Amino acid sequence: MDTLRDVLGRWTKKVGEATRKAEDLAGNTWQHLRTSPSFAEAAMGRIAQGTKVLAEGGYEKIFRQTFETVPEEQLENSFACYLSTSAGPVMGVLYVSTAKLAYCSDSRLAYKTGSHTEWNYYKVVIPLHQLKSVNPSTSRVNHSEKYIQVISIDSHEFWFMGFLYYDAAVKCLQDVLQLHSFHFV
Repeated sequence: MDTLRDVLGRWTKKVGEATRKAEDLAGNTWQHLRTSPSFAEAAMGRIAQGTKVLAEGGYEKIFRQTFETVPEEQLENSFACYLSTSAGPVMGVLYVSTAKLAYCSDSRLAYKTGSHTEWNYYKVVIPLHQLKSVNPSTSRVNHSEKYIQVISIDSHEFWFMGFLYYDAAVKCLQDVLQLHSFHFV
């Protein structure tokens, strides 16, 4: 009887953990889609990004094609999210490598140069040796709105939000910061 009780207890705990993870993913997905000015545009953007990842051969290849890398640099992880800009949230992917944090928008954005309109991807690159802090935060008004503030040593602030895997992104970024700080202090 004790063995059965132990097995059921472990099973109940595993089901509870799986349920919590599924609820977190569902909430994060809903928040990710709501962050965009257009729900439909966000959903189509995620589908387009998934198609691009499959067609290009994975996030590692996209990362290497999009950003300058050195041969020994390895992609640690990537996270679908938004970058907060003065023009509003920009959907894209945050890449975490052994050398840098790098963000690239999913689509090209328009900007003016004189009388011409140019189109380009919005990119941010922060070498790990220039990373000062990683600060997770939650909106006081709406607890489902979660952010990660990244600050460089020259005090530039970048706010990322709408993560599909917020907790994993926080852990990854804090681990990278801690590891890098440990190696270079």
